[in-house]
Amino acid sequence: MKPPGADTVLVRHADVGVKSGKVQTEMERRLRDNIEAIVRDRGVDATVERRWSRIFLHSDEEGVEAATEAASDAFGVQSVSPAVVVPPEEDAIVEALARTASEYASAGESADAADDTFAGDTFAVDARRAGTADAHPFTSKDLEESGGAAVFAELDDPEVDLDDPDTTFYVECREDEAYVFTEQRSGPGGLPLGTQSTVVALVSGGIDSPVAAWEIMKRGSPIVPVYLELGDYGGPDHEARATETVRRLADYAPNYEMPLWRVPAGDVMALLDEEVGPARMLVYRRFMYRVAEHVARAENATGIVTGEAIGQKSSQTTRNLAATSVATDLPIHRPLLTMDKADITDRAREIGTFRDSTIPAGCNRIAPDYPETNATREIVDNAQPEELYDRAKEAAENATKVDF
Repeated sequence: MKPPGADTVLVRHADVGVKSGKVQTEMERRLRDNIEAIVRDRGVDATVERRWSRIFLHSDEEGVEAATEAASDAFGVQSVSPAVVVPPEEDAIVEALARTASEYASAGESADAADDTFAGDTFAVDARRAGTADAHPFTSKDLEESGGAAVFAELDDPEVDLDDPDTTFYVECREDEAYVFTEQRSGPGGLPLGTQSTVVALVSGGIDSPVAAWEIMKRGSPIVPVYLELGDYGGPDHEARATETVRRLADYAPNYEMPLWRVPAGDVMALLDEEVGPARMLVYRRFMYRVAEHVARAENATGIVTGEAIGQKSSQTTRNLAATSVATDLPIHRPLLTMDKADITDRAREIGTFRDSTIPAGCNRIAPDYPETNATREIVDNAQPEELYDRAKEAAENATKVDF
């Protein structure tokens, strides 16, 4: 629940805060620009400001929820809080805390109240004061004591619990203004997008690859998404889900170009289906890596990201990953390498790519009945058609781009 009159969003960054002063400043500016882009893209009526190593969104009481949601989707954001701004004076802060508690009490008395009620709940006041020692004639502890008394007086049968309260009333008091809020809504964490080099993201549209792409974006790397169009072995549903998941990823990065490279691969699939036996999917994976390498050169990208996880598929055993990774000199980033499928699926639901990722994959149609699970480099070399890498280069050169 937001405090009455909330019109400002406090944004806290994550790993940015451990950087050197110069790097932190650059990353905070990038984060501010990225949040501005999301706000603008969603038509949110808010302005974005950076000061005090903190970012603020200024809106009004009607628009603060949309501004909070927008900021919480920006990579590099640890948490956000819709807050009411008051003068940095003890009386004004205590009054704001009392109004907020009264709002909670009123919600608890309403017939349609859900969770915003304090009948028997516990609370605490957490106050933090920034600035020089003489900036305010009170301490953080003073605010917690006087603010706690004011909150206690407004609630229905409350109980104080300083260790594990059901609800915390927060105060952040700085030299020129103070903020009162009651929630710290989680963001993605990580680093601001654009603070790391671009990578190529191989996306099938399945559950795993969009999550892997999102995870690498979370660490600051823009992506160049690449989809291999499988011809008769794929189909419109296979392509549609890849397109829609990339469209969803693009929503997180409206100020970055993210055209989907659509690479024709149906003829190669037919060749592998005809000529390659148990190592078929491993040869195809080498083809994918080599295509991604050519796209990376064209886009000045520094690596490849995939949705592979150890042992999840026959082609993803540790030995098979070693036998296929030799197809490229670029680093292959695998953010999901040690994750369980259930955790990957949960993340897909969180980021909004799950629904479009659940149509059966066309590539399952060419999987051999008894796939190779313990390949060596020599086994895959012997199974690989001589012209495979030439075909990968040709396919990349014939790619088309789908812009969003």
